Amino acid sequence: MATSPVAQSPVGIPKSRVRQLMAASIGNVVEWYDWYAYTFLATYFAAQVFPKSEGGLVALLSAYGVFAVGFFMRPLGGLLVGAFADRFGRKAAMTFTIVLMGVGSLLLAVTPTYEAVGLLSPVILTLARLIQGLSVGGEFAAATTFLVESAPPGRRGLYSSFQYVSTTIGQLLASGLAALLATLLKEDMASYGWRIPFIVGAVISLVGLWIRKGADETSAVAEEIQRGEVKRPKLFEFLVGYPKAAATIVGITIAGTVAYYTWTSFLPIYAQITVKFDTAQSLTVGTISLLFFMVLQPLLGMLSDRIGRKPMLITFGVAFVVLPVPLLSTLGNSFGSLLLVQLIGMVFLGCFTSISAAVNSELFPTRVRAAGAGFPYSLTVALFGGTAPLIGTALKDAGNVGVFPYYMSALALISTLVYIFVLKETKDQPLR
Repeated sequence: MATSPVAQSPVGIPKSRVRQLMAASIGNVVEWYDWYAYTFLATYFAAQVFPKSEGGLVALLSAYGVFAVGFFMRPLGGLLVGAFADRFGRKAAMTFTIVLMGVGSLLLAVTPTYEAVGLLSPVILTLARLIQGLSVGGEFAAATTFLVESAPPGRRGLYSSFQYVSTTIGQLLASGLAALLATLLKEDMASYGWRIPFIVGAVISLVGLWIRKGADETSAVAEEIQRGEVKRPKLFEFLVGYPKAAATIVGITIAGTVAYYTWTSFLPIYAQITVKFDTAQSLTVGTISLLFFMVLQPLLGMLSDRIGRKPMLITFGVAFVVLPVPLLSTLGNSFGSLLLVQLIGMVFLGCFTSISAAVNSELFPTRVRAAGAGFPYSLTVALFGGTAPLIGTALKDAGNVGVFPYYMSALALISTLVYIFVLKETKDQPLR
């Protein structure tokens, strides 16, 4: 019997692959735009939302404390939204996460001041960050599996790379808009200017919702579950049925998440606290490096489709075992020095980021792929990636800043052993 194009789409033949890429990417753009907008704008809204104190330091620390709480909602999002995606489909889950994003952004935009409503102000802010943390973890679980399942044969690495292309776009949009508003509304940023980026985030979420509405489902199993032809997976079925795959994702991710948050976010700050690097110049270096990093992703993704996932990951792992100590210890107080260190690290980091979505998705069957890939990954990111800047800063405060690169190398060694001895090549294997 002939099968219609619409019926084929759930098993990986979408009507428009461009639409599939856009549908997956727009969520990442919004997620990370919101995530970083909070970081860039915290200095403006902290005194508005939290009780005022001498010098405003307590309020700022409170704002970053709420930021950290949102980080630890990511594993819960990876688990719950991942399970939802496995049961009801990737498209339904991605619709849910982008609505959550919009709600979180809107809540931040309309958060009343502490002066107006008292303790209700930080409560609303915290609720918004909890929602955003949940959606970030859920977005990774649903969107990465959707990306990989949408890819044509031999192109899963390329499609996987758009995970970090879109992430970087969101980060650049947040920093660019924050810088622009800080220039145009210098005197009004603390009163109302900080709210504008969050309103923009809510609007972009609506655009993303429209794009995702026209995407095709990629999970045939979810379609069968809805028709009652197979039983729905249990919440922890991925862990009970595939414990080795779940543990492998933890091992794969440890080095990658520490390297990512260090090289894309913390390195400019590391340069400031270690060699007294100029703040404005360090942010410029960071922006240039992110643009370079974004361009690298699809190139390295395509390379992995040719030579395989293992060689890419082993190259990344060995590089981050060897390079952090010499690179960070020779970091100088010059524009060229920081730029060179950041670009070298990002070349090897790209060998991980460009294919992490593909590798994680290829380890699990469709039935539990979203939860299986989403929860272990998000948990590892929360434990190791989210704490990397904190550990680096704490070591500096304790007078042991030179220990941090050794810490990175030690974690990279753990992951490298996983790449060599545990991970099997999955490039040419069909998705189960």
